[in-house]
Amino acid sequence: MQTVTLIIDKRRELSVKYKKLLENQYSDVFISKNLISAMKIIQDKEPDLIIISDTIDRDLSDYCRQIRALTYNMRPIIIALSKSAELEDKLKVLESGADDFISEPVNSEEFVMRVKAHLRREFESNLDLKKMLPNASYSMRALKRALNSGEEWGCLYITVENFFSYRETYTKLASDKLLQTYTAIITSTLSENDYLGSLSENEFLIITDSIKAEKIANFLTFAFDTVVQKFYSQQDAKRGYMIMQGDERAGRRSDFMHTTIGVVTKGLNHYNDSQELFAALKNIHVIANLPSKSNYLIERAKISADSAVLEKIFNKKIAVIEKDEAMTLLLSTILEMQGYEVTVNDNFIETEEVPAVIILDAGDSYEKSGLTLCKDIKNNPKYKDTKLIITSIFHDKELVLDSGADLYLPKPFEIASLVKWIEVFINESNS
Repeated sequence: MQTVTLIIDKRRELSVKYKKLLENQYSDVFISKNLISAMKIIQDKEPDLIIISDTIDRDLSDYCRQIRALTYNMRPIIIALSKSAELEDKLKVLESGADDFISEPVNSEEFVMRVKAHLRREFESNLDLKKMLPNASYSMRALKRALNSGEEWGCLYITVENFFSYRETYTKLASDKLLQTYTAIITSTLSENDYLGSLSENEFLIITDSIKAEKIANFLTFAFDTVVQKFYSQQDAKRGYMIMQGDERAGRRSDFMHTTIGVVTKGLNHYNDSQELFAALKNIHVIANLPSKSNYLIERAKISADSAVLEKIFNKKIAVIEKDEAMTLLLSTILEMQGYEVTVNDNFIETEEVPAVIILDAGDSYEKSGLTLCKDIKNNPKYKDTKLIITSIFHDKELVLDSGADLYLPKPFEIASLVKWIEVFINESNS
């Protein structure tokens, strides 16, 4: 991302000289002669660095204090330029919020190197050290600049799905290696004018031109699915899913990782600010996300019309399929006390209302009828968002999870653990 510097100076010749010294292909420099025009640039560009000259009509320290107060949410570097070399003046300005004080006349090489040092420190302080990418704050700043640039842009919101399940199963070291590999793949697709930043541990943001955006997304979905297979054990690769480990998640089936990409380009819709643009990116990303396959989706007219998206009702329905009447009564009573809508049956009955979670008994150790039913439910597209919890008297974790269950709970189980998992699955089913 290009850095942005704002020079506030009433002198035409010197301000232009400073601009020429600092401006290059990696840095944009703007000049303002007063606070009003300066604030417009600050709001639109969120400069990394502000140079304030004492040629302004008021006291330099007051001006630094005012700029610092007006930019508290972005914290730019402030360098004060002054004809004074008095220690008292320097201390007063630095105390008022300036990060550096340079007395004029200034050596051009020293001036440039000081500015570069400040910008380098600013960039490094906003770095995600794991992926060596700019962090979320810096990325949102880049998004705002792209929106206000007037140029053609394309933005990609990229996530690695099921990443945290992978990390808990394969350790933090393995997940860090995966992120670094994916970062290298993404970087290889970009040019020096493109921006790549981190939004969170498993989220990326790319800002490129509108023509390249879809090509990048198409390549990344292919590349990720090709490379990610190397990050699983032979046993998991053969099985086709991960089995979660640890006291809390033991027995949960987790799908393999995949990448999901939402793409928005300039031209289709008008966005008032970067938050609105980012919301559009997240919305298109939600539509793009498939259960177990990498996918991307680019915003197009047919899916972005007004009132095209219907509000989804939060599903709190739970179906309990259990032949033991005492267990059925216990589960229904406890879950209803938690605020869930519970239906109970000793056999599966298909209804118009799709439950968010089904708690299903696996059956006896000979027939295992519950596992056959689990496979049938999972193969029914109507229940693609429904989570299945299999309770079982026979303790064969892989057999249960191979039937399609999202969680295996051996009997007897703790009710508190079941309630906790239901809360997790209700949220996942409604996401």
